[in-house]
Amino acid sequence: MSHSIQATARFDGGRPAHYGRAVAPPGLVLRSFVFLDRMQDQLAGFIGTTARGYLPVPGVAAYFVETSPGLVINRLTDVALKATSATPGILVVERSFGLLELHHPDQGQVRLAGRAMLEYLGMAEDERFRPRVVSRETIRGLEPYHAQIINKMRYGDMLVPGESLYVLEVEPAGYVAFAINEALKAARVKLVDASLFGAFGRVYLAGAEAQIDAAAEAAERAIESVTGRPLAQ
Repeated sequence: MSHSIQATARFDGGRPAHYGRAVAPPGLVLRSFVFLDRMQDQLAGFIGTTARGYLPVPGVAAYFVETSPGLVINRLTDVALKATSATPGILVVERSFGLLELHHPDQGQVRLAGRAMLEYLGMAEDERFRPRVVSRETIRGLEPYHAQIINKMRYGDMLVPGESLYVLEVEPAGYVAFAINEALKAARVKLVDASLFGAFGRVYLAGAEAQIDAAAEAAERAIESVTGRPLAQ
């Protein structure tokens, strides 16, 4: 029996049978909920450098799920893991925000995990927040000292003086992973650093000028493609 069939057999009416009715706490907000069809090499490597979970490898499918308040992300992790064979790479629990990254080589397992979490919450996908670009910046011909100070702080690839640098900031934070993944598909750029959780998500990409322009376009197009409820301003 395949994993997908096994996982489906553990559902009753689209929800893990032992959970019964949805029990989302009052005031819960689904800040981010986004599917990555094929995680790119550099994003998988970056998560492997910074996270402490079951680390993803290039090519896996993944969900990034962000909630407010943060504590409920533990229950969603439990629901997804009991319903499927997916594994968690990132689990961050803060008072305000919680973030889960869940992955598996089989896209069906990851999509089933997403379905299980939504069914548990009694929500539809379009009840997530729609992301917005908070700020963007492209710096061309980076100066040596500027490159060096960023290199002292980064967890990804290294900046080289003279390269172009693109910085994107989005809200909610979890969607920045989707922007990074789509940018890496579209252009030959380097993932220098990223912040995947918190109040805002942020990414630093570097490379040749034309490649950075292509990456920036792909990243911002990805953010604009996500539907959902408007963020409260």
